[in-house]
Amino acid sequence: MDFFSYEDGTYRCEGLSLEDIAARHGTPAYVYSEKTVTDHFRKLDEALAPVPHVICYSVKTNSNLTILSHMASLGSGFDIVSGGELFRVQSAGGDPGRVVFAGVGKTREEIHRAVEAGILMFNIESLPEAELISQVASEAGRDVRVAVRINPDVAADTHDYITTGKKETKFGLPLARGLEVFQAIGRMPRLSPVGVHCHIGSQITELNPFTEALQKIGPLITRLREEGFDIRYLNFGGGLGIIYHDEAPSTAARFADSILPRVRPLNVELLIEPGRFVVGNAGVLLMRVIYIKETDAKRFAIVDAGMNDLIRPTLYGAYHEILPVRPRASRKVTYDVVGPVCESGDFFAKDRSLDELQAGDLVAIKSAGAYGFVMASNYNTRPKPPELWVTGGSVRVARRRETLEDLVAAEMDALKT
Repeated sequence: MDFFSYEDGTYRCEGLSLEDIAARHGTPAYVYSEKTVTDHFRKLDEALAPVPHVICYSVKTNSNLTILSHMASLGSGFDIVSGGELFRVQSAGGDPGRVVFAGVGKTREEIHRAVEAGILMFNIESLPEAELISQVASEAGRDVRVAVRINPDVAADTHDYITTGKKETKFGLPLARGLEVFQAIGRMPRLSPVGVHCHIGSQITELNPFTEALQKIGPLITRLREEGFDIRYLNFGGGLGIIYHDEAPSTAARFADSILPRVRPLNVELLIEPGRFVVGNAGVLLMRVIYIKETDAKRFAIVDAGMNDLIRPTLYGAYHEILPVRPRASRKVTYDVVGPVCESGDFFAKDRSLDELQAGDLVAIKSAGAYGFVMASNYNTRPKPPELWVTGGSVRVARRRETLEDLVAAEMDALKT
C-alpha cells in the first residue's frame, strides 16, 4: 500500500499535505510515513510466520531513533555494524538481546560494549576477529554466541558497491573453508559457534540468488551438525529490493515461498536483516526549486537540497523518481535537477522529463527512506535537514534541522585555547 499519493491536486503523506509540511518545517526535509514502515515490516513478518524467525532491522539503512523505537515496538530485532549503532538501538529502547553485530572491522572497544550489553550474537568475518572477540569475552568472563559469515560466491544482479556475496569482496569467509573455520573457532575460549550467516548483497530484485545461496549453505549446516556443532541459527541477511524506477522486485510473500521450503528442513531459527525493504519507500526528500537556469546545452532545475543531503544518485548513479508536489497541467520539460553544492557531481537527475517547473515549486524525491539521511554530510558547511515522522494524522520532528552553530560547536573550544 502506498501512503504517499496525490489527493486534491497535491502530493500527500498519509493524507497530510506536503505543502503544509514544507510551510511549517521548511526545506529541504526528509518526511517519513509510519504506516508504510509498519505495513512493510508486518508483511515480511507474516510471510515468514511458518518458521521460527527474528527480523533484525538493518540499522545502517536509517538509524533515526524514532524509527528504531517504532521498530522495537513492532517486535523487531536489530542488525548493527558499529558500536555507535548499538548505542542508538539502546538509546531508542531496543533490546540488546535481539541484536546481531556484523561488519569486517569491529574494534576492541566496540566488541567490549557489545559483550557487556549481552547481544544475541556476533557475525564473524575473519579468524583474527574471532580471536579478538574471544580475548574480550574472556576478559569480561562472558560466553558469547557467534555465527560465521560464509561467502557463497553467488552473483546478485545489483550495483558493484552493494554486492557482497562474491569471493572478490571483503565480506565473509569462503564456503570451502567453512568447516575448518568453525573448528578453529570452536577451540577458542568463551565462543559458542551456533549460527551460519550469509548475506549476498542489497537491492536484489530476483529470487534466484537467494535460492542459490541456500542450496550452498544448507549442506554446510548439515555437515557442521555431523561434526558436533550446535547450529541453531541461520542468519540469511537482507537484500530484498524495492521499486525506484521500473524494477519488479519480489514481494515478501514470494520471497518467503522461495526460501522457506529450503529453510524448514534445516530446523533452524531464521534471522533476516531487512532495511531498504522496510523503510526505503517510507520516505521522501522534500525540496524547493530555487532557480531555473537555461544554457545553450541544458535546462537546470536548481533545488535547495544537494548531494550532501542525498548522495545515492552521485555515488551509485541511482534513479529516484522526482515528483512536483502540486503539478501543473502544462508541458513536459527536460531538466537536469541539481543542487547548490560546488561539485559537478551534485545532481539528482540528468535529462529527466518532468512537468514544467518554476522557481519556488516544491518537489519530492521518492524512495528516500533508505540510505538517505544516514549518508548525509555537512559538505560545503551545509546544515543537515530535519527528519519528520508522520504518525496518527500529525507530524512529529524526529530530528531537528541543524543550525550553523551546530556545525562549529565541536571546534569552538580550540579557538579558546
